[in-house]
Amino acid sequence: MKIAVIGATRGIGLELVKIALAEGHEVTILARDPDRMPIADNHLRIIQGNALDWKAVFKVVEGQDVVCSCLGTTDVMKKITMFSRCAENLSRTLKAEQLLIAVTGLGAGDSKGHCGILYDRFFLPVVLKRIYADKDIEESIIQNQLNRWIIVRPGFLNNGPRTGCYRALIDLNGIHGGRISRSDVADFILNQAKSPQFIGQTPMLIY
Repeated sequence: MKIAVIGATRGIGLELVKIALAEGHEVTILARDPDRMPIADNHLRIIQGNALDWKAVFKVVEGQDVVCSCLGTTDVMKKITMFSRCAENLSRTLKAEQLLIAVTGLGAGDSKGHCGILYDRFFLPVVLKRIYADKDIEESIIQNQLNRWIIVRPGFLNNGPRTGCYRALIDLNGIHGGRISRSDVADFILNQAKSPQFIGQTPMLIY
């Protein structure tokens, strides 16, 4: 299978690349700085470019079976637009038959109010306000402009091992947060790439 990963040099994206290559898939990544990619493989192709440039996005998604957007940022102080701009570029370049799997996060869209009291009342509206405002726009673009998509909303992330044992929840009634490792989020993404079961849905991932 041919898999493209945007946001592949760290975090969930890097874990996804590792396990996809270990299974023998052909992986293409988009990287602003290819030197930041810590692994090399005969089945790994690196395209230098920025997710905000639609021409670069076109190059990385062309000919792919599945495209995975795993962008992330730690900059919480300025206005964020990279999530929505990348989504716009994907909406311009993806073909109807291609599947997009995009990682947003717990607290995006209608998962607000299911994160726990401190997170819902302080971190989301104060600390992470700019990031999640743009992730909400990203989700809206994906849902309204793309044909085949899965939006993945992980719980609070950690660097634990890949267990393969977690919950993918659509009904959030009674759910108030939860944790999951980046490796297990990558495991879920790869499983959905191979055999999608959540097309047009927004599963929350927690243990």
